[in-house]
Amino acid sequence: MEHVGLSVTVAQNSPFPLDVAFDCGPDDVLAVFGPSGSGKTTLLRCIAGLHRAARSHVVCNGEVWADSGTGLHVPTHRRRVGFVFQDYGLFPHLSALGNVMAALGGQAAGQRQTVASRWLAAVHLTGLESRRPDSLSGGQRQRVALARALARDPQVLLLDEPFGAIDRALRGRLHGALDEVRRQLRVPVLLVTHDFRDVVRLATHVLLLEGGRCPAAGPIEEVTSRADLPWERYGVSAGSVFDARVVSVDRARGLAELTSSAGTLLVPQAGLHADATVRVRVPARDVILATCRPDGLSLHNILPAHVLEVGPPGHQVVVRLQAGTGQLLAEVTGDAVDRLQVRPGRPLFALVKSVSIEVHGPGDA
Repeated sequence: MEHVGLSVTVAQNSPFPLDVAFDCGPDDVLAVFGPSGSGKTTLLRCIAGLHRAARSHVVCNGEVWADSGTGLHVPTHRRRVGFVFQDYGLFPHLSALGNVMAALGGQAAGQRQTVASRWLAAVHLTGLESRRPDSLSGGQRQRVALARALARDPQVLLLDEPFGAIDRALRGRLHGALDEVRRQLRVPVLLVTHDFRDVVRLATHVLLLEGGRCPAAGPIEEVTSRADLPWERYGVSAGSVFDARVVSVDRARGLAELTSSAGTLLVPQAGLHADATVRVRVPARDVILATCRPDGLSLHNILPAHVLEVGPPGHQVVVRLQAGTGQLLAEVTGDAVDRLQVRPGRPLFALVKSVSIEVHGPGDA
């Protein structure tokens, strides 16, 4: 059966080490996350054919793009790759429309203009076709670069720090625009970022990269619920990420009810509407453990759970919990682990304040 999606194996010892292997399906957004210098951009360049690693095997939808064993290396222009560079790489002398048309190769001029206009409309840039890059905002330039990448009818979309120079409010809107477009495309998307907000909002899967090596990879729910990963080394606090659905909104109380694999959650309504699908992050340090169901508290979320794993001992310990069919992390003191006799199999209650739960999706700034 022909492989659908992207399969990558890349390894080299110099000029710096890189040793990564993964698959990315047509509905996946794989976030490649890690510190600067960990090899993230080089990995994208290997997929695009811009860098040849000592050992590589890249297959996209059954077509072999690189195989170091046989010496095969398909040149970049023959790989159907949409690449959005960190600096966008727009031609300064061309208009927004001209930049997108430049990606359409040998098609007739009229057809190129029609296709380019359609993609500019898809990223909400109708009316700005004649503007050159220097007269566009950072967010508009980013969308032109995205439209140009999409115009190539790519089999894989590579995004290299696409939100790096964009402020937080605009970042939220662009997250929504990219999420909308990629759901229509149904091609593998690789998102390189050092900002965990991008991971939480967009990724279905995560590949951690550190010093060219991959300490963890998999669905975002699994990776973010691991108690053994040194999240602080990546500049991120531990916390579980999962999808949820808005069941109802009580505007009088200012709360929305979510249903999720971890159970029912109440969160601030903050522009949410019923039936919306949202992405939820529960910071581990905001989860309190109790041996019995408490009463008379201001918090809304009390989730029955049991302990799956207790992280390495120390002054702060990360505990992995099963809640419903999902998982949560709780960061507690070593003293609390001893006093509550926290160990695998131990039934507990996970207490989470509504205002501590991060909700991403409809309603984002």
